[in-house]
Amino acid sequence: MAPLLAEETTPLLVEARAERRGSLHRDSHNTADFDPNGDPDNPREWPDPFKWGIVALLAFMAFTVTFTCISVAPIAHRIVDDLNGDDGSQSATVLLITIWELGEAAGPLLIAPLSEIFGRCPLINVSNVLFIAGTVLAALSQNTDMFIAARALTGMAVSSNVLNPSIVGDIFPPEQRGKAISLFMFATLVGGTVGPAFSGAVTQSLGWRAVLWTSVVLAAACELVFFTCFRETYKVPILRRRAARWRKEAGSASMTADFGKETGLEKGSAGLRTSVMRPAAVLFGSGVLAVLSIFGSVIFAYFYIVSVTLPSILEEIYGLSPAAIGSAFLANGVGSFIGIVICNLCLDRIYVNLRKANNGIGLPEYRLPLAIVGAFTLPPAVALYGWCAEYGLPLALLLLSVVWIRLSLMLAFLPLMAYVVDACGLYSASAITGVIVIRCLAGAFLPLTTTLMVEHVGYGLGFTVLGALSLVLALVPVAVLRYGSHWRQRSRYTRTAPES
Repeated sequence: MAPLLAEETTPLLVEARAERRGSLHRDSHNTADFDPNGDPDNPREWPDPFKWGIVALLAFMAFTVTFTCISVAPIAHRIVDDLNGDDGSQSATVLLITIWELGEAAGPLLIAPLSEIFGRCPLINVSNVLFIAGTVLAALSQNTDMFIAARALTGMAVSSNVLNPSIVGDIFPPEQRGKAISLFMFATLVGGTVGPAFSGAVTQSLGWRAVLWTSVVLAAACELVFFTCFRETYKVPILRRRAARWRKEAGSASMTADFGKETGLEKGSAGLRTSVMRPAAVLFGSGVLAVLSIFGSVIFAYFYIVSVTLPSILEEIYGLSPAAIGSAFLANGVGSFIGIVICNLCLDRIYVNLRKANNGIGLPEYRLPLAIVGAFTLPPAVALYGWCAEYGLPLALLLLSVVWIRLSLMLAFLPLMAYVVDACGLYSASAITGVIVIRCLAGAFLPLTTTLMVEHVGYGLGFTVLGALSLVLALVPVAVLRYGSHWRQRSRYTRTAPES
């Protein structure tokens, strides 16, 4: 197990140029591995245009998922009123948006561990089909309960959040992962920006169901490209197939068994049971991941807190129309775009510079400086947002606070995904699942709590309390940057090598 642990910050074990196709390699333990002299089956050695094509395809799915999720936000009350006969409550409107997160908390518990047994490719295709089915069901809904159930199913089928960062870890070395993950986040911000603006305009002319049918078309087109073009990236199933082929050719029965035991990702009921339990084992077996998941979940919850509260503020306080409300969501896109540009320019550069300063030894903690900046700039932005709504301050100032919140959110949250991929390596999908589950639970319930708090104490005091909570949590990445490399050694899933 020690050799594997030593390589967990770089999930794939070799980085050599491919010289011949279909080559087989056996190490001293008679197990299959990529040929260190060049191996075209090694995803890390695929041509760069093909790898970035995979990233673009994953970004397309990330766009579709976010478009489908957030396009409902500015028109949720109209959907509830239509389905309930103008008798919709505020809690039902909020639940219509946040139920997605509950589904998204449940789905990855199976998606990630199954991907570590059967590979990324089959899980992505199955998840995409279920995603399309859930969106069709939502478009055909005749009552609120059916719509909420369909949204939960659609959220459960989202595979991009948990598998996209892991696929990046499969095909890129650490110093290139930040740019790829930034591209996913850019696609997400475009979907989160275009979706509300599109839905606000389309709902006025064609009705809210047309928005969902648009999502169906996007998701179907995305799955068609996935089914025809995507190639397996995960090392374990690639080498398992190679070992099976070698065993058939050479008559050796030991290779496949040794490989499964070595990784702990073997097939069969025992392997499935172990993999299904792994997200909880990874998350709760690592104090570093646990505290970062709590930090990240509260930070990311502002994505939904603003999405839930902003339409009501703009309609009730500022008197905007649905189309204007949708257009106001462009402020989220502006903040996200600035944050993505900063991360794209700085995330890998900071990592490389800190690695050089540490005698060429890179640590996952070197992803966190930008997260610290975002964590400390978020609280004042949250408080400003609340007091703008409380006193009806100029609309431009309110939208500026929205830009500020989203910028800080991007800076604080995006480096966490790169950190998890670097720290957990082969088990990054399970680790990300644990983080996503906590994040989704916060995304589902914190907006509901915020709505109730605002009803009792008002926007100003309510969001000031949230800002104070965020300020306390900002100490988490500071502590992990300072002590995380030592704390990680206590978990078999996150330690890299014994520290002196």
